[in-house]
Amino acid sequence: MKYHYYIFLFLAITICGTGEAQNKKLIPYSIAFYNLENLFDTINSNGNYDLEYSPAGDKKWDGKKYQAKLNNMAKVISLLGKEVCPYGPAVIGVAEVENRQVLEDLVKTGDLAPLNLAVVHYDSPDIRGVDVGLLYNPQMFTVTSSQSYRLTIPEQPEFRTRDPLLVSGLLDGEKFHFIVNHWPSRRNGEKASRYLRVAAANLNKQIHDSIRNADPEAKVIIMGDLNDDPTNESVKKVLNAKAKKKDTDVTELFNPMADFFSKGIGTIGYQGKWSLFDQILLSGNMLSEDRTTFQFWKAEIFNRNFLIQKEGQYKGYPLRTHSGNLFLNGYSDHFPVLVYLIKYYKGEEK
Repeated sequence: MKYHYYIFLFLAITICGTGEAQNKKLIPYSIAFYNLENLFDTINSNGNYDLEYSPAGDKKWDGKKYQAKLNNMAKVISLLGKEVCPYGPAVIGVAEVENRQVLEDLVKTGDLAPLNLAVVHYDSPDIRGVDVGLLYNPQMFTVTSSQSYRLTIPEQPEFRTRDPLLVSGLLDGEKFHFIVNHWPSRRNGEKASRYLRVAAANLNKQIHDSIRNADPEAKVIIMGDLNDDPTNESVKKVLNAKAKKKDTDVTELFNPMADFFSKGIGTIGYQGKWSLFDQILLSGNMLSEDRTTFQFWKAEIFNRNFLIQKEGQYKGYPLRTHSGNLFLNGYSDHFPVLVYLIKYYKGEEK
């Protein structure tokens, strides 16, 4: 069954019904990012840190808890964008995953299993042993190439972090490039660690510029847990990500998450304050009114009620997996984020 066929009726009501495109068929695709918060298996393969996520560690991380974590992650991902896109996102960037195997286990779990999602993953040198990855629906997105990039700090030869991941391919026949990130944390404070995220942003800018120089028509999406807000130097100045569509040139990046942040809406909470570290940025050539090619429609923070902690220290924040070493059987300390792309469909209905 073709993905396109099942969304025509919905869009006729939600979009065409608003007068945007009367008597024309539109298709939406969703793109998502989700920090899975320490998706570790139960095997200690990384020394002292990995011991924490093993049966012998303080968290008593065993097969039962691991399976519960997989079930919870699969539940959330299977619901992302479902109101608009019945088969879910075409592409999902993920962070805080231990290895390829946990992603292979995830896509075979629960409601995700029937989607037959595929995995792109490379090992990173991160001291915690976590990586980024990309899940995708082969019925919507075809991978043509992928590679990871090493973030180095010349003054700190021992520095290790998560490698950004570039995945290129065809989204319904159109060339797209996805850069998945998990930038260095704010350990030791935002100001003291700022230079690390500035360096990560510069690496992303180099990747983005290289793609666009080779192909000015290329569509690029940068996503990830940036450990910075839309207003921080790394995002606003280095990447020059614009907060408003009208201010974004076709050669620049647009940040649809900036509007949420300006309204006090975030994806992660800490000490009474919301931050919006989880972001999806789009190249400016996805902001035109030309619906014959994929264009940005809207963005979403997936902060559904079941994902919110109802009591205790983290009340009102995302319902996490652990509070200290106490297993909460939650989801993640981050909310997922999505963007929706839309264009006219010219193909045959099947």
